[in-house]
Amino acid sequence: MHVNVVKELAVLEAMRVAELRDRYTQVFGEETRVGNKAWLVKRVIWRLQALAEGDLSERARKRAAELAQDADLRLSPPRQKHTASASIQRNGKASALANGHLPLPGTILTRWYKGQNLKVQVLRHGFEHEDQVYRSLSAVAKAITGSHTNGFLFFRQAFAGRGGNA
Repeated sequence: MHVNVVKELAVLEAMRVAELRDRYTQVFGEETRVGNKAWLVKRVIWRLQALAEGDLSERARKRAAELAQDADLRLSPPRQKHTASASIQRNGKASALANGHLPLPGTILTRWYKGQNLKVQVLRHGFEHEDQVYRSLSAVAKAITGSHTNGFLFFRQAFAGRGGNA
């Protein structure tokens, strides 16, 4: 069996996902539930090449198995990232964020930036930084950095509860 890889690849890339899944079933002898077109194309073309030119040698299979045994495998899932809407420290107690974003008035957000410990107090209608009141955290971040910056991202450590809130 000879496969013209370029022609076969062009045919596969022109197929819809349902057609690719049928083709996968033909070449592998089993169905797949995968709906990723690029993955299906790669797998089918690989299988066609393997059938036409021969699969891996026994030596290559043994070497791959050795490498797989030596690989450092992750045994636990990655840690979850903290989100800004979870909770924040206020006067030593955790309190829910109002509106899913903003901490309660009176909360002090702190962030270490360019050798300075920045402190921003949440007000009922704005934010206070260095005796100046701003309408948004982004305005505070812009005043500090000199460029437009998303305030929630700039103060993200404070929102995650790791920013040393007072």
